[in-house]
Amino acid sequence: MRGLLAALAAALLAPASTVPAPALAQGPAGTPTAGLAQARAGTPTRAGRPAAGPPCPNVPAPASPPPQPPPAPDPAARAVGGAALATAGLVTPPSAPAPPPVTATSWVVADLDSGAVLGGCGPHEYASPASVQKLLLTATMLPRLDPNREVTLTAGDLAIEPGSSAVGLAEGGRYRIETIWLGLLLKSGNEAANALARLGGGPDGLAGGVRAMNEEASRLGALQTHAVTPSGLDGPGQFTSAYDLALIARACFADPAFRRYTATRVAEIPGQPALHEKPFQIQNDNQLLDHYPGALGGKTGFTDVARHTYVGAAERGGRRLVVTLLGAEIPTQRGWQQGASLLDWGFALPRDAAVGRLVRPGEATSPSPSVTVAASALAGAAGLNGTAAGGGGGWPGSTPAAAVGALVVAGGAVLLARRRRQATRLAASSTALPAPELPEPD
Repeated sequence: MRGLLAALAAALLAPASTVPAPALAQGPAGTPTAGLAQARAGTPTRAGRPAAGPPCPNVPAPASPPPQPPPAPDPAARAVGGAALATAGLVTPPSAPAPPPVTATSWVVADLDSGAVLGGCGPHEYASPASVQKLLLTATMLPRLDPNREVTLTAGDLAIEPGSSAVGLAEGGRYRIETIWLGLLLKSGNEAANALARLGGGPDGLAGGVRAMNEEASRLGALQTHAVTPSGLDGPGQFTSAYDLALIARACFADPAFRRYTATRVAEIPGQPALHEKPFQIQNDNQLLDHYPGALGGKTGFTDVARHTYVGAAERGGRRLVVTLLGAEIPTQRGWQQGASLLDWGFALPRDAAVGRLVRPGEATSPSPSVTVAASALAGAAGLNGTAAGGGGGWPGSTPAAAVGALVVAGGAVLLARRRRQATRLAASSTALPAPELPEPD
């Protein structure tokens, strides 16, 4: 079974494009050479892949780009929000100044209130989410779970990758659900994600929670998003896009409980006297809150496959913008700093500037044929009669809860050897470019 899952992971995480990886040499002043520019602009390799759009203004990309999720580009999904967004390259309003160079392979800046998309780079390009996937979990489970309910953490909740991001909740500990939300959104706790998915998943537990996440993604119009793990820890067939993340973030920021949680700087995790566990404090990992005027909150993420991912929002002059980044490197700027520079760019644009829009929930819920094909192949190869991770989001069929749960856990285990252990975060600096941040698998 392990060999089968490993083979599935390798197949599903292979690049969708058949074009060889471009040379990453840089031209004058650090601009990409023609090979990299051509790749960034989206040279067609199969039906539905656009050739329009100038290259994104990226600083040097990593020498070994992470593997990309499997689905072939789907023209219908890529056109969600407007035809101009169906590009692998840069899209900005006419006469807009050039956006700042960032290392993210894809990004979007959008207005949380009007839904206008101000600009982006490969808005509908598939990528792995890492812990920004916890926003989809949040959008799904906040309406389902009573924050005042007290629950018990199980051994299954704490079954996370060693060294990955955790709050420090105790097996057998009794916590209010609100405390678990704070652990999820401040410290990116993977045990908190497992607990919330299980608690909101109904009779099917964790598998039901993942299935509900995919159903919510489909309802929101995030047709290029599919969850396999509730935390964002890597799993075969798990992916999202910068545009989808903007839809998901908009749903989260519409909830007052989320706005309160994500803006919380410090919280206390209560002690567990019966388990001889003392109370302790946790701090918010999103440094945008401390260094960007008007910051509203967001979410950080990192895995070896996804690289650095980030979602951040801020308000200025009565205008609320959100930025989403995927596949970023941090040679000189952390994810939140790259997000801050793009927020500055967005706030400088006229209020009526737009290249597309964020669709309303229920407006675009047709399953993506390419995703359906990839999912069917995974389910068939695994010997299951249905979804790989509980259905929804264009994954057809039905799978017994036990089988789904097993695949969720096993799928996440496939890539454990490829992940880095947790490292000490470097102190942030608001006045100078910091040394690169040591990554932590979220």
